[in-house]
Amino acid sequence: MVENERYIRFLHWREKHITESNFVLILSFVVGILTAVAALLLKKLIELIQHFLTSNFSVDSANYLYLLYPAVGILLTSLFVRFFVRENIDHGITHILYAISRRKGRLKRHNMWSSLIGSSLTIGMGGSVGAEAPIVLTGAAIGSNLGSYFKLDHKILMLLMGCGSAGAIAGIFKAPIAGMLFTIEVLMLDLTAASVMPLMITSVTAAALSYFVTGSQSMFYFSMADPFILNRIPLVMILGITCGLISLYLIRGMSIVEGWYKKMKNPYSKLLWGAMVLSILIFLFPPLYGEGYTAISQIINGKPEILTEGSLFYAYKDNIWVLVGYMCLIIFFKIIASASTNGAGGVGGVFAPSLFVGALAGFIVGHVINEFGFVVVSEENFALMGMAGVMSGVMHAPLTGIFLIAELTGGYQLFLPLMIVSGVSYFTIYLFEKNSIYSIRLAQKGELLTHHKDKTVLTLMKVEKVIETDFEVVHPNMYLGELVKTISASKRNIYPVVNDEGILLGIVLLDDIRNIMFRKDLYQRIKVRKLMISPPARLSVNDSMENVMHIFDDTNAWNLPVINEQGQYVGFVSKSKIFNSYRNVLVHFSDE
Repeated sequence: MVENERYIRFLHWREKHITESNFVLILSFVVGILTAVAALLLKKLIELIQHFLTSNFSVDSANYLYLLYPAVGILLTSLFVRFFVRENIDHGITHILYAISRRKGRLKRHNMWSSLIGSSLTIGMGGSVGAEAPIVLTGAAIGSNLGSYFKLDHKILMLLMGCGSAGAIAGIFKAPIAGMLFTIEVLMLDLTAASVMPLMITSVTAAALSYFVTGSQSMFYFSMADPFILNRIPLVMILGITCGLISLYLIRGMSIVEGWYKKMKNPYSKLLWGAMVLSILIFLFPPLYGEGYTAISQIINGKPEILTEGSLFYAYKDNIWVLVGYMCLIIFFKIIASASTNGAGGVGGVFAPSLFVGALAGFIVGHVINEFGFVVVSEENFALMGMAGVMSGVMHAPLTGIFLIAELTGGYQLFLPLMIVSGVSYFTIYLFEKNSIYSIRLAQKGELLTHHKDKTVLTLMKVEKVIETDFEVVHPNMYLGELVKTISASKRNIYPVVNDEGILLGIVLLDDIRNIMFRKDLYQRIKVRKLMISPPARLSVNDSMENVMHIFDDTNAWNLPVINEQGQYVGFVSKSKIFNSYRNVLVHFSDE
């Protein structure tokens, strides 16, 4: 009781002495520290587990423990989620987008630690996914819950979620600019004067703490041996198109494979199939083990043959075309390995897989150009550009792709080709797929918040909030006389007709019966069932507001009835009510 009183007094003191804008800046600094600590902890846990399990593996022959570790990792993660978390925590960034779209920036408290533990077990023991989506969810949850603790409104909560996400990316990659851009492009947080400074403070704080703890070196060491030549631009554009098509393959392929696992109703069947598929693929292609960052480092530093270590292909490491074919197979099976990891119950994202596939794709394109004697290009540079291209396409975030790769490797001298590859890749995939791999699930349900202001406001509105229930209900067996009495007590000109179970059968319009409603000789002769008509359309309580507006436009109606999943009458929605609600949400949503 005493603690509660102190808490309330502190809130009152804060409101009196610290303005909200200044308090948000303070919280953004705190969020930066906490997200950096979480990111560093996650990286260290994954490294420790992987080193403990694989440090003694053979280099020149296959390692059969690859058949065991991933399955055990997924099993442990599934048990952790099933019995401790008791809620689905995969697809972390999709959870954030949903929280922004539907839950007013609120994430549950367990999201501050559950993804961290789950992804450590999954990735450390071989799950072929990335740690970035889990740590972004962790960072967003830290921001959301910190804001909720201080009773801040939902606009501030969404901003703090964005700060947490930016801090997570900045902390794990030591890339503050990419952290900010990721929040703006992927999470689709509006960039305003009020949001720039908190995002910057969090990103810089997280990156600075990460640099302080781990040193000033970039995440991937890269030595710029061959400067970019302008006459290589057409070849860079070819790489961009290739990356765009590979991005399309990743998005569509992972959706299909994940769909297969969703069709399995038995969780033990998912676990069995997913673990079996993942373990076999990692046994055949060891680079699929974990995030794949070691493989990326070897590729961009001119040592691609190391990818064959510990595999059945090691004997052919000096045959470049066998190596290229080996890489192509890895790209093909990467989506199956990643989707199987999450589908079976693992926890991870597609951030690292995108970078991994991009590095392989860039190296392959560069080698093909060199082998066929068009010109001589740097395969390492192309691998670096491929990372930016695939990530830009998969996430629909070209600016994030450009700056992340530049900050990850220190390859700022490749800024122009990075821009070209990212832009061409994004344009290529946008021709086929308008949503990123993160937003496609919400877009299919009509729950996606976007930069399109009208769509954003409609997304934030809910049908149940605009339903009017002051319409007088009539029954099909009522006589005209009873209907007239109902009309005399009503202020509406529409009367829903329902049966004994509440099922909507039709409507009666006042204008349709005006010419007979005063003929008393018809009061006991005509029943409502003869007077009712079908409504122009029926709305469902589960319809998105954007779909509701389309129905109103198609029918030219002013009022439409709403029914539940059983077809029972719930109420009416009117255009005037929608417009009033739209105006209120727009004013509340916009920054003053």
